[in-house]
Amino acid sequence: MKRLVVFYSLDGGTRLMAETIAETVGADILELKPVNEITRNNFMKIFVGGKQAILKAEPDLLPFGLKPENYEIIFFGTPVWAWTYSPALRTYFRDHKPVGKKVALFYCHGGGPRNFLEKFEGAVEGNELLGSIDFKDPVRHDKDKDSVRAVEWAKEILKKAGNIIEK
Repeated sequence: MKRLVVFYSLDGGTRLMAETIAETVGADILELKPVNEITRNNFMKIFVGGKQAILKAEPDLLPFGLKPENYEIIFFGTPVWAWTYSPALRTYFRDHKPVGKKVALFYCHGGGPRNFLEKFEGAVEGNELLGSIDFKDPVRHDKDKDSVRAVEWAKEILKKAGNIIEK
């Protein structure tokens, strides 16, 4: 089964976990990039991102060459913004709503994600949800420990999917 990791990352935490998962399961990787990205050096980025999330913004994304419909197993990753998934993923789900796929969810947050997972799971309804995992700010905390957790989780997801890791 073809595997894909789709993610958005602003500060690198979700990217770190996405790359770890993709390498573990032998997946292609698709990083979502808004046309007008939030400036990383802007101290207001948390407020700007939170406002976009609250308003359910759907920013235009840069084009990508992969065809997500050609993959059977898709891992979706996002930072938690205002207790929901990133606006870039909202755009992705609008334009490439997965249906009938095996999906797994991972997310990074700086604090308690509250009812975030309920919203994230709702975005992938119509698919077989294989599992989810969260990481608390993996770049600033314990990225080695979180990387090990990501590897073990990704292997478990493939077992649930009835898939074998070739490595």
